[in-house]
Amino acid sequence: MFATTRLICRRIHGTSDVTVPKLSGFSIVSPKYVKVEYADGTKFKFSSEFLRVHSPAADGKVRSIGGDKVISGRRYVGIMSAEPVGNYGVRLVFDDLHRTGIYPWDYFYELGSNKFGLMRNYIKILQKHHLSREPPPPRRK
Repeated sequence: MFATTRLICRRIHGTSDVTVPKLSGFSIVSPKYVKVEYADGTKFKFSSEFLRVHSPAADGKVRSIGGDKVISGRRYVGIMSAEPVGNYGVRLVFDDLHRTGIYPWDYFYELGSNKFGLMRNYIKILQKHHLSREPPPPRRK
């Protein structure tokens, strides 16, 4: 578990000195939010859009534009289900049919600890490439 924590910390902000407390609660609130609680009293609420664009899955329907990895059009994505994966995490199934990301409990903690900076960077990358959080309009037949 410590190796996972170190890997996640390195991936998000380049350090490995974070100790992640034990998980004490996880719930899906409607299809649009996830709440995660830890034994030290830390609580995080994540939108499904935030979790979808920060999926730890390698595929994640990511577009690489100018070296930036970009997922756009996911503002209204929802979470259909959460499937436990051992004792270390959960697989979230989104209504855009993305289901390959396994979110370790440590990863939720790191996302929550850096949520506002990560979301700000996501929006800046979308703007840089003239993309939107909004889904594309339906195609006419």
